[in-house]
Amino acid sequence: PAFLGVANGLPEKSRRSVALRACLIAAAILAGAALIGDWLLRTLSIGLPAFRIAGGLLLFSIASEMVFGVRTVRQSRQAEEAIEEHVRNIAAFPLAIPLMAGPGAITATVLLAGRADYNPMRLAMLLGVIAVVLALCFAVFVLASQIAKVLGTTASTVLSRLLGVLLAALAVQFV
Repeated sequence: PAFLGVANGLPEKSRRSVALRACLIAAAILAGAALIGDWLLRTLSIGLPAFRIAGGLLLFSIASEMVFGVRTVRQSRQAEEAIEEHVRNIAAFPLAIPLMAGPGAITATVLLAGRADYNPMRLAMLLGVIAVVLALCFAVFVLASQIAKVLGTTASTVLSRLLGVLLAALAVQFV
């Protein structure tokens, strides 16, 4: 829904370009979080347990917004503002940041990279998972109009609420 709101009125070629750019920006942010996030935490003297709790609380905040429907309204307002101000930059804001590579995704990436214990194979797997997830996001963005027609308003709302509950459980697990 957020992608459709942001890309509303754009030609198909432009939608595809916005989707690709948003995914590449989010990939750069999340790869950076995976590769230097732990170093940054140590440099700032922030322990991983403190970051887990802070990240878990942020995730829980996002999850509660999803469950109660606040997040969708706020995202739509941000999308409208972004279209009015910077049509060429909508891939960066609000799609890549904060929707795809927001506080929750960055927190999860840093935490998972921290669990990799500097093992290059595990970090490569994490980067691979990030690439796969963002490739799926790209595919969903490209097919967003068709998916919205199939799901309908009710199913989209139910799905958003259900994913919010799952995200809340993940947040509690982090804390």
